[in-house]
Formats: sequence, C-alpha cells, structure tokens
Amino acid sequence: MTSHPGQPAPRPDVLVVNSQVVRGAVGGRVGVFALERLGHPVWFLPTVLLPWHPGQGRAHREVMPEESFDALVDDLARSDTLGRVDAVVTGYLGSPEQARAIARLVKAVREANPGMLHVCDPVSGDVNGLYVGEDTAAAIRDHLLPLADVATPNLFELQWMSGRTIESEAEAISAARALGPARVLVTSSPALRRNAVCNLLVGPRGTIAAEHGLVPDAPNGTGDLIAALLASNLLAGLDDETALHRAAAAVFELVARSVKRGARDLLTAGEQASLVQPMALVSCRRVHEAPLRA
Repeated sequence: MTSHPGQPAPRPDVLVVNSQVVRGAVGGRVGVFALERLGHPVWFLPTVLLPWHPGQGRAHREVMPEESFDALVDDLARSDTLGRVDAVVTGYLGSPEQARAIARLVKAVREANPGMLHVCDPVSGDVNGLYVGEDTAAAIRDHLLPLADVATPNLFELQWMSGRTIESEAEAISAARALGPARVLVTSSPALRRNAVCNLLVGPRGTIAAEHGLVPDAPNGTGDLIAALLASNLLAGLDDETALHRAAAAVFELVARSVKRGARDLLTAGEQASLVQPMALVSCRRVHEAPLRA
C-alpha cells in the first residue's frame, strides 16, 4: 500500500484477540475502535460474546466452542495476507484452551512477519480477585506471556502472574522484570502522589512512571484501551517515554471527559479526539533502579 503526497503514511495491520460486547466500550470493542481511529486496519478475533460488561449486571456469556475457535485460528494462520499483521494484541479469554490456540496464531504471525509485536494484556482479575477461572489465568501465564514482547497487567494481575506481593514501586519493577517480556506496563502501580494513578513501564532501557490524577468511578475498559494505544505508539516508532505518555494521557483524558458527562461507559465515539491528540496533563519521570544483586 502506498500513500499519496500530502496524505499520512498508512498504518500497519493489527490483529486483536479479545472479548466482544454488544453494548459499551470494553474488551475488543474499545481496542478495535481506538486502533481504527488511529488509522490501523484491524483484524478482530472475538473470544467470548457478552451483551455488556459483567460489572453492569448479570448476563449471558457465550464462549465460542473450542473446535470452532481452533478452526478460525487455523484459517487465519494460513492466510496469504498474514504477513501484513505487524502487531497482535491479546486480551480476555473465554477458556484455557483458547490460550493454546492463540499461541499457535501468534507463532504463525511471527513466522510470516518476524518483526511483529505481540502485546499481551493478561486480563484475569482486579482488587476483588480473579474473575476468570484459575486455569484460564494460568494458561495466559504459561502460553501467552512467554511469547509477548509487551505485557500490560494491572497490579493484581502482576502479583498473580509473578507469585509476588507488591506494596511498593521497587517491588513492582522487580516483579515486572521477572515476568518475562522485554517491556511490562504495570497499570495501577503504586503511585508516589496521593489520589493519583501510576502507569509504570519497565523496559530494556529503564523504567518510566507516568502519573496523573485519579478519576473516581472511572468506566471499565481502560486496560483494554491503554494496551491498544501503547501498541499503536510503539508501532509508530515512538520511544518508550513518548509512547507511554501519549497512551496514558489519552486514557486519562477520555476517562475524565466520560465521567464529566455522567457516562458509565467510555465515550470513545463522542470524545475520540482524545485518542488522536490528547491534551491531558500527565507527568513522566525516569525511575532509579537499584542494581541487581549477583
């Protein structure tokens, strides 16, 4: 694909593997919207179908049968256009078996395009505990995290996946480095300021913390959104600090604007300018890490 003079260069294809809701802006729905708004052609493989986020009330949950999901994965894996995919963003899974199938797909994309980026959002729980089966969380840890270039766990997920208790920024950094991927973005990491949210990106060239004010009663979907935005920013060749700052600012601004308008869902369509050119104030700092002991 070529661009014409005066037009921006086309963005690379991204494959999103995540949940699908009929109403709302969580899971694959928010990630796909953000990526397409930023100009990426998106391939979307749903793992589970829900009418809305489970936190908004009990509802039916439809998981694709294992045989059907495997067949879709196999079809995608042998596509003659698979080499166009420059990033795979994986999120919520409906069963542990899906992790094994998705791992096959990630490997197939990497074979077709060795420079591809795998961003694994190990969606499995929050401060209230696991909200997927322990076997599903373990399958994400064992099959998808080892293939990831970037992981984006929240604090609870980092603790569960690493088997560590985390009460400080230093402990979050240590657990992130032990997790495996070259880059780990810890959302809801311990913040230095009161009433603040910290996104901690632990990478090969050091650790960067992006902090901003806490927005009470924030809608769901922020983890899905920041994983997609970080993937887009890294694909654009931005350095870690700029990629993190832009992603955190966009999420913060979209959350603040949605809450201000009294919405219980992220207003991705009405406030989509926040995705493209966020103006929210986010402070970034480089974190001094103590040298590792031999």
